[in-house]
Order: sequence, then structure tokens, then C-alpha cells
Amino acid sequence: MSMVLETRKLRVKVIIMDEKRNTKRLQEESECTITIISFGGKPTKEKVIYNYSKDISASGARIHANIFLPVDTILKMDIKLKNLKQMITAMGKVKWIKIVCDDESYEAGVEFVHTPAEAIRKLADYVSWRQDKKRLK
Repeated sequence: MSMVLETRKLRVKVIIMDEKRNTKRLQEESECTITIISFGGKPTKEKVIYNYSKDISASGARIHANIFLPVDTILKMDIKLKNLKQMITAMGKVKWIKIVCDDESYEAGVEFVHTPAEAIRKLADYVSWRQDKKRLK
């Protein structure tokens, strides 16, 4: 959808993007160990980096990384959720990347793919539980 906003001196076309996410997203940092499986769509020797997710849902996460992860990079993510005593492993595909600080810090959007249903269910349950807990405060 788009609309045109006009003032006397300026005419601007504004494009309104529809939210494509259909799962609840939790704004919470979680430790994660990321193993790079393929880099930008090309197989690579596995490389492990230690970072954190900035938000998470049953369908994906926004992660912080100290290396550039091209779109379509496949990752194995071992996620340690703050209040869960176990690690959740998910496979993900980088959908977008944003430079936070030149050649030092990046944010990436990761969509979970080829992840067992049990892991997705645990993530969905955790996000709902944490959001309910925050709402009750």
C-alpha cells in the first residue's frame, strides 16, 4: 500500500510495508553459538562464532555478529535462552544483514529452516511464556 503526502513545498510518496511475521517476537538477548555451514550459498569449512540473538521467535531471530554473514548463509545456531535450562538447536538462513559498525559489528535476520518441530515448539512456548510473564508485571 502507498499514499502520497503533500505539503506546500514537498510531495513525498510513503510506502507502507505490511508486517510479514506471523509469530510472536520476544525482545530478549540470548547467548548463541553459531556454526557457519555454508557461506553466501557456497559450502565452507565449518566456522564457529560466539554471539547473541537480540530478539527471537519460533520462525527466526535477529542476531549480533562480529563477522559479515552474506544473505543465504546457512547457520546452525545453539541458543541458550535466558530462563531455560537447556540449549535449543536450530538451522537458519540469513535473510538480511545490516552493518552496525564498519567491519566490526553486524546485525542479521535469520529465518529458521530445516529445524525439528520439537525445537520450534519449544521456542514458541518459551516466547509465549516470557511475554505472558512480562504482561503480568
